[in-house]
Amino acid sequence: MLRFLLNVLWLVFGGGFVLALGYGVAALICFALVVTIPFGVASLRLASYALWPFGRTVVPKPGAGVASGLANVLWVLLAGWWLALSHILAGVALCVTIIGIPFGVANFKLVPAALWPLGQEVVETP
Repeated sequence: MLRFLLNVLWLVFGGGFVLALGYGVAALICFALVVTIPFGVASLRLASYALWPFGRTVVPKPGAGVASGLANVLWVLLAGWWLALSHILAGVALCVTIIGIPFGVANFKLVPAALWPLGQEVVETP
């Protein structure tokens, strides 16, 4: 019940909708450029995570190889840096208030996923 409450508050006050919208825009751009469709899929995965982060985490996907690592370098250059920057700015802004600290921490938790999304998967925490 607490996770549900935190996720609803995150969606309304923590910027979850705006951050997920940023990932959605990145996904649409990646889908328009046919070669970058895997980036679009990863971006949509992170959009759902940015929309509802409490009770879930990002873990390395078993079997992700060197190609994922090389593609992540390209991702960081094209889209990852501005998505990570948006999480950092939102996290700092939310940590200014006492009530916003859990949401700021959630934003900081999303920074590595924004920078390195390929070869990662979102799983439920126990």
